[in-house]
Amino acid sequence: MNKINWKREARLLPGYLIVGLWVVFTAVMLFWIVGASLSTSREIFSGQIFKFESGFHFENYATAWKAQNVSVFFANSLLYSVISCVGVLAISAPAAYVLSRWEFTGGKTLRIGLVIAMSVPVIMVIMPIYSLSVQWGIKGRVLLMILYILLRVPYTTIYLLDFFSTLSRTYEEAAYLDGCSGPNTFLKIMLPLVQPAIITVTIFNFMSVWNEFFMALIFTSSESMAPVGVGLLNIINSMKYTGQYGGMFAAVIIVFLPTFLLYIFMSEKIIAGVTGGGVKG
Repeated sequence: MNKINWKREARLLPGYLIVGLWVVFTAVMLFWIVGASLSTSREIFSGQIFKFESGFHFENYATAWKAQNVSVFFANSLLYSVISCVGVLAISAPAAYVLSRWEFTGGKTLRIGLVIAMSVPVIMVIMPIYSLSVQWGIKGRVLLMILYILLRVPYTTIYLLDFFSTLSRTYEEAAYLDGCSGPNTFLKIMLPLVQPAIITVTIFNFMSVWNEFFMALIFTSSESMAPVGVGLLNIINSMKYTGQYGGMFAAVIIVFLPTFLLYIFMSEKIIAGVTGGGVKG
């Protein structure tokens, strides 16, 4: 039986307390928002959220989905997130594989450039990108998806590069002896071996695009193009005219659910992608 290292546990106690307090705070806030989403505006402002004197108002969710255009914002975010994730993988996976397997002129410089690109704050490049988009006439959904893809390529490439580097070259040697071509070796053998990493980084990218707000606020010119972040801002701004606060909190829950459920059901895949690897070689 392993003995408990009390000195080690004592050193970790402040961290446990901070994490515990954060979990409690988050749970209380989430519980309150769920209660508010099922209440009327009068109950929310009178502090009677959890009494539900007038019943559970599930119609707030229908109001948010239809009348407050959450369905449009939801569809836009889903479109941006899915296409961005596919585009990022289409660029980053082959790039990471090549950088991890072959030494060529400029390869080291390219790796350094990717790391530097990861460190550049988005706010520094927003204005130049905006000026160029005006000159080139690129705008709306197309521009936003291009930006989402390009800004996530450096991180994804570095992440997958580290994972590809742990794989033994015997996989490729065996494939070569079996007559498998280079592209087929990558697609049919190497890519499946890094599946945990691909799933993990795709989840991170999906959540990042889904929750993105700043660029969407600048580059979406109409409500019909707005993702959930900008859509929620529009709903909040409309409260002075509609007073549908129950619907607003219902919209928050609807927007929150996809990433929450994704993390809950894919947590094992995320952990596998962070800690896993191939046969070292």
